[in-house]
Amino acid sequence: MKQVSLALSVILAGLAITVASCDSEKPYAPAAKTDTAATAPVSDGALISAVGSPGQADNDEGVSQYKQGNMDVAIDRFQKALKSDPKSAEAQYNLGLSFDKMGKHDEATAAFKQAIALAPANPAIKDSPTLKKHLGA
Repeated sequence: MKQVSLALSVILAGLAITVASCDSEKPYAPAAKTDTAATAPVSDGALISAVGSPGQADNDEGVSQYKQGNMDVAIDRFQKALKSDPKSAEAQYNLGLSFDKMGKHDEATAAFKQAIALAPANPAIKDSPTLKKHLGA
């Protein structure tokens, strides 16, 4: 009986922490469903790939490396993603972000031009302050 009581106490404590961390001021709104990956910025603007993209694994590993500050590894992964999927606007954009972080501004500008050409209507790309800085938009 003590084990059940202890297990119940642990569960209730976890539930109390979860409820306390919820923002009850905001109304619940389910996420919108799309056919592509979420394009919300991830850590300083890096974007995950579209689901099913041939370069998805490499791009998403690049995002992870980018978030950790490993720009050389991130660039390598984004370039591999682009070899697998040359039309990946996300990988192209992420490549531009990585080049920018390394101070390679000519390369960043070229990557951003490609990204905007591939996805001119994607707000996560076209509204990026870093991209705008490079393209003078």
